[in-house]
Amino acid sequence: MRELPVVGSPPAERADAALNRRRILRAAAELIATRGPEAVSMDEVARAAGVGVGTVYRRFGDRARLVYAVIDERERDFQAAFIQGPPPLGPGALPSGRLRAFLHALADRTEAQADLLLMAESGPSDARFRDGSYGLYHRHVAMLLREIRPGADAPYLADALLAPFAANLFLYQRRTRGMPLDRIKTGLDALAESLITSRS
Repeated sequence: MRELPVVGSPPAERADAALNRRRILRAAAELIATRGPEAVSMDEVARAAGVGVGTVYRRFGDRARLVYAVIDERERDFQAAFIQGPPPLGPGALPSGRLRAFLHALADRTEAQADLLLMAESGPSDARFRDGSYGLYHRHVAMLLREIRPGADAPYLADALLAPFAANLFLYQRRTRGMPLDRIKTGLDALAESLITSRS
């Protein structure tokens, strides 16, 4: 699991390690921007960054982690918004309003980098779930659900609400089925409402 971008300060790095990291991420971002996410391989990134491929593997482990590192800047801003930003996404709004705002913001965030997220999630079968961001999203949604509906199985319901954000499903709905983003947000509202108000 990678470290969360927002929680705590980044660990101190040696100057050469930090320089290599910046080179690798810049090279990966440029390859993605010019040739599309499918162009990203560890070998290509290493060549473009002017480092050995072993350096890339040691620093990032695999392609999924490398792509997540490229994604991190937007992810950092998103996490800051729902952890400490203004309401309704941040603290200060009713839990139901915060949940709706979070789901809509996550839809916008997924839309902005769906191809990168798809690549990052195409590694090991649990790649999406071992990423630190998923764990943070899950804890946040579960916390809101406990406030809205005490006694509910909040961990399960949080997984259910986050399931539509799997990149392959999101892209299938957007590109194959042609669903507008507003329709997806409306569906998320209906799903959240049904989970919040249903009783066993």
